[in-house]
Amino acid sequence: MSELAVVPSTEIVVTASRALEDGGQTPASVTLIGTERIERLGEPLAVSFLRQVPSLAISTSGAAGSVTEVRIRGAEANHTLLFIDGIRANDPAAGNVPRFELLNSDLLSRIEVVRGPQSALWGPEAIGGVVAVSGGDAEGSRAVAEAGSFGFARLGGGTAFKADSLTVDAAAGLQRARGINAFDSPGGGERDGYRNLSTRGRLSWAAAKGVELGVSGFASTGRSEFDGYDPLSFQRADTLDSSRNRLAAGRLWGSLTRQDLSLSAWASKLGSRNRNLLDEVLVNVTHGGRTNAGLQGEVELRTGKAEHQLIAAAEATRETFRSRNPADPFADQEQNRRQNALVGEVRSRWAEWLATDVAVRRDMFNRFQDRTTLRASALVEPVGGVQLSAGYSEGIAQPSFFDLFGYYPGFFVGNPNLKPERSRGWEVSARLDRGAFRGALTAYRQRLTDEIVSTADFGSTENADGRSKRRGVEAELGWSPSERLNLTATYALLDAEERLRSADQSARELRRPRHSGSVAADGRAGRLTYGASLAFVGKHRDRRDSLPYELVDLDSYWLAGARLGWRLDERLELFGRLANAFDADYQDLVGYRTEGRSAYAGLRVALGR
Repeated sequence: MSELAVVPSTEIVVTASRALEDGGQTPASVTLIGTERIERLGEPLAVSFLRQVPSLAISTSGAAGSVTEVRIRGAEANHTLLFIDGIRANDPAAGNVPRFELLNSDLLSRIEVVRGPQSALWGPEAIGGVVAVSGGDAEGSRAVAEAGSFGFARLGGGTAFKADSLTVDAAAGLQRARGINAFDSPGGGERDGYRNLSTRGRLSWAAAKGVELGVSGFASTGRSEFDGYDPLSFQRADTLDSSRNRLAAGRLWGSLTRQDLSLSAWASKLGSRNRNLLDEVLVNVTHGGRTNAGLQGEVELRTGKAEHQLIAAAEATRETFRSRNPADPFADQEQNRRQNALVGEVRSRWAEWLATDVAVRRDMFNRFQDRTTLRASALVEPVGGVQLSAGYSEGIAQPSFFDLFGYYPGFFVGNPNLKPERSRGWEVSARLDRGAFRGALTAYRQRLTDEIVSTADFGSTENADGRSKRRGVEAELGWSPSERLNLTATYALLDAEERLRSADQSARELRRPRHSGSVAADGRAGRLTYGASLAFVGKHRDRRDSLPYELVDLDSYWLAGARLGWRLDERLELFGRLANAFDADYQDLVGYRTEGRSAYAGLRVALGR
């Protein structure tokens, strides 16, 4: 399965509803990236594939392995919700953002992106949308080894098999690079590299007819070197800063299916640790944790000619946060918060040409006022292969522990009286799926209230008055005439502004290009496999993170990559890969250099696929 501009009915969508659904029946804006495209483009980090999804803005603070933020439809980085094999993976010890810089693509066979507010289904942090990654179902084993520019080396592999009632899927990946000097200054400087070791596994057991038990989990550990600040002038400098990050989680689940009724239960636990060091001396460390448990029931019924699926769920979540600062024990803190939720969803197919989906969720917080969110959508198919959809959706995002309690007294103290951010909006879409051709055109508009912003002295946070606006248009095209070619193209226009401290102040959102797009292709001809991608990122604005903190306009750029593979036999493939093939000199964030043109070569081994 390759990236799909329009999801056909033969594909299963995981996160656009609380239950699995056929791709052709979902009104939501969904993009899937599958095994073939992931392997044929060969990118080592999963975030590189997200540049092919419309309305996703990627910001990397330097070379590969550096802190990476993903913003969907103009929302903030902590408004993107990440699931890894069904586990909520945002890091509570790092501002509740997903750690995309740790997400190794050798673990994955599928990436699913649902754009637009999804809090009525999945709760807080799903204002911009949801990214869900997982392994695959194809049996067999695989391994890859690769090396190239900037001291890069990569080793990964995985296996999947079925034995009677047991299904196993596991993968692991190791990457490292010496990198480049990320500090944007004249002259030389030491290199800032990274290391990344990640594992993922899933085991399920069909204990009896209609009964399944399972366990899944992932673990990532990484080290990233970066250039920080001079301790005297507080200016950016070529320093020996580094961070060591660890994120691990596990999930247990069970399900029972009897005719038109199914029940499921689950429990998961996540833990994280982030250590910042200067010349190998510990500066500070943060720990985070999340425990989640839930129950869900689904029933199918008919009323006349209409078919309905009723879904009800209950969840309980507890998050913890702990920070330690050896130089100043007064900066130490330990916090926690709880959240319970009730969810209801009704999916109906009233006729062959009409489907609706309505979801309501009530989140109950111990630190904030309770919130109710709604999502309602409809899909109409007037003729075969032509679909029209419309939807209204709401989202919420909790303040992070940093927003609430700060991270260093006297510098940033936080605000425990903050309210969750709220978003609401609509989208309309027209889609075409005819033979080898697929296309979609979508328009959306969203309003964000109670946006969390910095105070005038940048020493704390507050909820802004008024509304922040996001609106845009997305265009997607796909053409797959044969196995020799799968071609996709996207374009996104975004108009995003943030509300400042008072209701009469607004400004253009930072780090969101107004124009962005991509073209990607992959295919196979005999023993030859190939893939290429070209992403366009338009001009965007950023604020320097050191004195004088001025606004800077960053230039647009094109980012190209390509891979060619030659299959020696049914098991072995030699390949070569280029990254930043046009040698673009670009920055996602002002003052942070990125890698130029690079070349890599490697060997892929596949057994039983």
